[in-house]
Amino acid sequence: MLNREQKAVHALFAELRRSPLQEFPRARKPLKAPNKQGVYIIYDPRNRAVHVGATPSGAGGIRKRLANHLHNASAFSVLFLKGGAKLRCGYKYRCLIVPNRRRRALVKAYAIGYLCPTHPW
Repeated sequence: MLNREQKAVHALFAELRRSPLQEFPRARKPLKAPNKQGVYIIYDPRNRAVHVGATPSGAGGIRKRLANHLHNASAFSVLFLKGGAKLRCGYKYRCLIVPNRRRRALVKAYAIGYLCPTHPW
């Protein structure tokens, strides 16, 4: 039997998976992502989940974090992709605003366990 928090995390994950799949923009085009805190999933060109992330507290939210990946300013882009510009070549993302810090962490953990992304951290 799931408790109330487990049900809420499961529901948020389901909402994340239903959120629109968006392509990373071409060079010099704007990134269309919310500037609020939340959770996101990045998919490779074959639609496999390669990374699940959550925003820490701070300005810029999901848009800032995805921009960091694009501009090679994250472990994911440096170590896994070997260059953030690859995201512009068919990679996609979906995201969900999750204001509560604990819920963000739990949804991220749930998504990692469920999706088993290629880059798990």
